[in-house]
Amino acid sequence: MTVALIDSGLGLLPTSAWLRRLRPELDLLLSMDPEGAPWGPKPEPWVVDRVVAAADRAVGLGAEVVVLPCNTASVTALDDVRAHLGDAIPVIGTVPAIKPAAAVSSSVAIWATAATTRSAYQADLIARFGNGSDVVGVACHGLADAIDLGDTERIAAAVDAAVANTPESCDAVVLGCTHYPLVADLIGERLPAGVALFDSARAVAAQTLRRIDALGRTVGGGGTVSVLISGRPGSLPASASVYVDGRELAAGAPTASTPVDGWAGAAGPADADRVGDSRLR
Repeated sequence: MTVALIDSGLGLLPTSAWLRRLRPELDLLLSMDPEGAPWGPKPEPWVVDRVVAAADRAVGLGAEVVVLPCNTASVTALDDVRAHLGDAIPVIGTVPAIKPAAAVSSSVAIWATAATTRSAYQADLIARFGNGSDVVGVACHGLADAIDLGDTERIAAAVDAAVANTPESCDAVVLGCTHYPLVADLIGERLPAGVALFDSARAVAAQTLRRIDALGRTVGGGGTVSVLISGRPGSLPASASVYVDGRELAAGAPTASTPVDGWAGAAGPADADRVGDSRLR
């Protein structure tokens, strides 16, 4: 069985890696869009068209399940993708893990892109699932872009800036962009001791497996990893090898010896298929 994962960049790697660990026989189709990245600042109709087209292309290549391990894609295009593909194709989205963090902490910071931090979407999630905790947004300027590029110096600088902007009272940090778990170890090192990190990648992978099992189909596959780059067959960008998840996935996928053109510069807890509830530490 082939599972397609769709994101503008490397934010799909953490969920993909969890699927690989939990169900290694699955065939994975990783659909990235460096030519259109980042999606967050784009108009909603543009994002919907881009994500629906990517999902349609993936199904045409044999995908039986589609995952959107991207907050922008999930909040903007999840319903459209489901409507386009129909009930026969499970579509799983993701949202930041605010609810589980607020359940155990009275002071929570949500690290996210600048666009997400100022969005009505995040404000609504905080209002719905904040559980009375003091929840603040921290804009991590340039972190997702630096992760896509594999630029360790820029990553460290962006993490340090986010740490400096995180209130000292916070004892929980939600990684509100699917790119950020790729550098969770660094984030944990730079935050004060005792701060818990929350991420949704493992929970999204687990929900994907529940939906697969519910289909009652033969799940067997070859454990392959295929890559689409803005709709064309390609390879994982060289920057993916900077991260543990990227290296694990590269064992079953082609990798680029040089960066792919376009990389430079380049769902709610109320919904069972828009998942965000995994704790890292």
